[in-house]
Amino acid sequence: MLFVCYPKCSTCMKAKKWLEERGMEYELRDIKADNPTVEELKLWWEKSGLPLKRFFNTSGNLYKEMKLKDRLPDMSEEEQIALLATDGMLVKRPILVSKDKVLVGFKEKEWEELN
Repeated sequence: MLFVCYPKCSTCMKAKKWLEERGMEYELRDIKADNPTVEELKLWWEKSGLPLKRFFNTSGNLYKEMKLKDRLPDMSEEEQIALLATDGMLVKRPILVSKDKVLVGFKEKEWEELN
């Protein structure tokens, strides 16, 4: 599994602890240092079954500074994915990528279903 997170994020730290307590193996990737590509984001979005808006870190400073709440409705999905690929801080985290499932954000109940 791939665990994409921002190491300073408290939710990411909780999720990491959760994975370790269950002895789950994963590859750690810092979303700020190694931003997801357009191709990865498209694939993760498809596998997640979630609306694309769920991939945006709506509580982040960058999201607010860029006034994306108002801009996203007028953007195509391609434009939104391209924008997400420009900066990892725009992306909701953590993201857990398994062989056939992608989880965005840390909701313990959802993550339990991976086991």
